Amino acid sequence: MTETKSKKLLILYATQTGNAMDAAERIGREAERRGCPASLLSMDEYDVSLLPLEDTVVFVVSTTGQGDTPDSMKVFWRFLLQRNLNRHWLEGLCYAVFGLGDSGYQKYNFVAKKLDKRLSDLGAQAIVERGLGDDQHPSGYEGALDPWLLSLWRTLNQINPKLFPDGPDYVISDKEILDLPKVQIRYHAADEVNPQYLVGSGLSCTEIQIEKARSMSPGRFSGRQTRPDCFLKLVKNHCLTKAGCGKDVRHLEFNFQSSAIEYDVGDVLEILPSQDPEAVDAFLERCHLDPESFITIHPTKQDNRIIANGISASIVPIKLRTFIELAMDISSASPRRYFFEVMSYFATAEHEKERLQYFASAEGRDDLYQYNQKERRTVLEVLQDFPSVQLPLEWLVQLVPPLKTRAFSISSSPSAHPNQVHLTVNVVSWMTPFKRNRAGLCSMWLANLDPNEGACIPAWFQKGSLPPPPPSLPVILIGPGTGCAPFRGFVEERAIQSRSLWTAPIIFFFGCRNEENDFLYKDFWCAHSRSDGVLSDAKGGGLFVAFSRDQPQKVYVQDKIREHSQLVWNLLSSGAAVYVAGSSTKMPSDVWSAFEDIVSKEGAVSRESAVRWLRALEKAGKYHVEAWS
Repeated sequence: MTETKSKKLLILYATQTGNAMDAAERIGREAERRGCPASLLSMDEYDVSLLPLEDTVVFVVSTTGQGDTPDSMKVFWRFLLQRNLNRHWLEGLCYAVFGLGDSGYQKYNFVAKKLDKRLSDLGAQAIVERGLGDDQHPSGYEGALDPWLLSLWRTLNQINPKLFPDGPDYVISDKEILDLPKVQIRYHAADEVNPQYLVGSGLSCTEIQIEKARSMSPGRFSGRQTRPDCFLKLVKNHCLTKAGCGKDVRHLEFNFQSSAIEYDVGDVLEILPSQDPEAVDAFLERCHLDPESFITIHPTKQDNRIIANGISASIVPIKLRTFIELAMDISSASPRRYFFEVMSYFATAEHEKERLQYFASAEGRDDLYQYNQKERRTVLEVLQDFPSVQLPLEWLVQLVPPLKTRAFSISSSPSAHPNQVHLTVNVVSWMTPFKRNRAGLCSMWLANLDPNEGACIPAWFQKGSLPPPPPSLPVILIGPGTGCAPFRGFVEERAIQSRSLWTAPIIFFFGCRNEENDFLYKDFWCAHSRSDGVLSDAKGGGLFVAFSRDQPQKVYVQDKIREHSQLVWNLLSSGAAVYVAGSSTKMPSDVWSAFEDIVSKEGAVSRESAVRWLRALEKAGKYHVEAWS
């Protein structure tokens, strides 16, 4: 059996934010440093019908939302679920699964767990127990990845020694790996560039620049994330919270600047933030880069991932400064561990080299996490801390995290606000363990925008986790804090529907700290709960608010849900759907527990039966959660 096994390891990954891709790339690098050739592919680039022909596959998958598969895994997963695949289909395949998740979420690493089970059900043999990386770990997902990899290499060597010519503990010098970045940069004279790109202005030119920059970036953007769906113009920026209360939540209204996009309540708006021009200037100066030079970016070898992103766009040169502004996150995202490893190779000061090598090692992992992730150090700050390092542009393009869009729940109904879209944005700011002030790149940028300045904001529309309910469906909404955002749109939509037809009851549970400080949209909710409003008693509705700090004993939304258990149970019994939105930490699981209590108490059933009842509700598409960290 050993004689026929392949000498190449296949690594398949599915990522939503890039972490699973980073982990998969690290596994590939470590395999090759042990003399084991590895092939690395995103699941949407691999023909899943060929899986029975493979010998050894490592799967690296993240869990998104409330236990959802990443977009790049959906086709792959649907294929594996086919009923005609029997329990012998993957016989002879050896596999390992590493998952990336956040134990703050209810369905922690759900995708890795169900993939592991399905592969086993189809006859594949697990090499090692699945690894589960946790964002809550002091060292992030690498806290689980490091020991899992050691186990993987040793077990793989026992199964197929030909994969490791010199054994699993022999590691080739980094130099050969680091000599070849994945991309190469070509510089172009200004006369090679189409004049329209040199002097062009307006939305169409901006749209082309965004598409060019994001298409040629080696960062993993989905095909539709390169060109914006539309551009928005901010027309209102209103603070919803009381000044000085320690929170800053904004109500933002946008007009469509380009063609209007049709959207539904419950949809999500993604925005590409602008980076601070001073930070971009500092990065260019620190890296000795000419901002006015024109570049194109090409894969060093046939990198399927880059080609899939649209290599055709990369033949059109782009100004270096523009590329950095639109595709490289130099002023908010923290660099990955591999960034420090590559920096150590280019450090000329011995003390810097030693520190970088330590940070990149397993022994220095926890210290790196404290220095880097916990402090949310940016790429620019890290480069400034190690002045002897001069990274070539190729490595910077490969290693600097891509500038990602930020997603927000839409807080308006298109029926109530034609040609507009509204957002409810919490302006994120915090202090690090070393007392450094940090702020969210996108939320702070949006908060500082002046509607009179007419900035054009690139935006994308996506379906969220909260499908719009039909008018005849009773709904129970739970949205503390900015979790109320999508439900403002729901209530607006239901109010318009109620003018022309009968609508089912709708009740809303909101929570905040103080009635005076952060009761978001207070007048709006109260108006709809009076007389014949959709949240009024007369319509079978209800508005229930938990102010956690307005009395000695803290009161949260789950307490209010239990307080009104009879009403909640009556609605559930009549076929109501539950919608939950807000912070991912404890709230979704606390709310679920409250529903367990109500079903058990009011339905006079055991706790186990209550759980089964709620799981059936969830399976029927009537329990929806949209949570964020």
